Amino acid sequence: MIALAGKTVLLTGASRGIGASMAIAIAKEGATVVGLSRSQQGLAQVQQQIEAVGGRMIAIPADVSRVSELSTLIKEVKSAAGPIDILINNAAIEIYRAFQNYSLDEIQRVLSTNLLAAIELSRLLLPDMLAQQTGHIINIASLAAKKGHPYDSIYSASKAGLLMWADAIRQELSGSGVTVSTVCPGYVKDQGLLSDTKVHAPRFAGVSMSKDVVAAVIKAIKTDRAEVVLNENAYMTLLTQFLFAVEQFSPRFGDMVNRWLGVPQLNLKRAEVQSAMVQRS
Repeated sequence: MIALAGKTVLLTGASRGIGASMAIAIAKEGATVVGLSRSQQGLAQVQQQIEAVGGRMIAIPADVSRVSELSTLIKEVKSAAGPIDILINNAAIEIYRAFQNYSLDEIQRVLSTNLLAAIELSRLLLPDMLAQQTGHIINIASLAAKKGHPYDSIYSASKAGLLMWADAIRQELSGSGVTVSTVCPGYVKDQGLLSDTKVHAPRFAGVSMSKDVVAAVIKAIKTDRAEVVLNENAYMTLLTQFLFAVEQFSPRFGDMVNRWLGVPQLNLKRAEVQSAMVQRS
């Protein structure tokens, strides 16, 4: 069992949603949280909550989608916090569209935030971890990394890429003291677009709470889990894993399951709601 107390954790997407909950929970474990986010106000609020319970957070406003600037950002992080023991690649954006309706800018924003930033931050931090012969990289993927979601194809691609890249480097790093974990949550009821827009998840797909995702991340760190699939409860998680295994042999069966669950209809609705939210803002 690996303890978090005394560790320094770099967490992207730390200002809201699951990232904010994760930052607070990790700080309660006795780790110093270095939180990155575009929202300086959001980071300040999370920092205040952490300090209120006796924890420590270093807040650094940053847009991780600006991948070419991450080397400068990491120098700032090291100057403020010292060596990083654990990296949690949590920042992500999701844009719902029929594939042909995406703009190139939207595609680049999703891939840069969800995939390229995680890869580059890991690349920049890995030499120090290898020199210390200790470190942990945690990637927050999605069930969409296991089976593509219609009208959410770029997000699905980014999360599948994150999952496979993590799987590859975990094997490369075997025996080095640096470990890699990927957490794949399903629909989260109380955070993100489901919560913001009141668009309900498919009835039989299963939903989780943000606290479940946070607990899974902390457990993955402490027990060095390679991959965690997370759904509503233990039964739904096992069923989900079984379906993914079957879908490896029969992708069309997976397509049928997605249609039966109502995933295409859900994402069409989310696209409509997201578009309306953008028009109102």
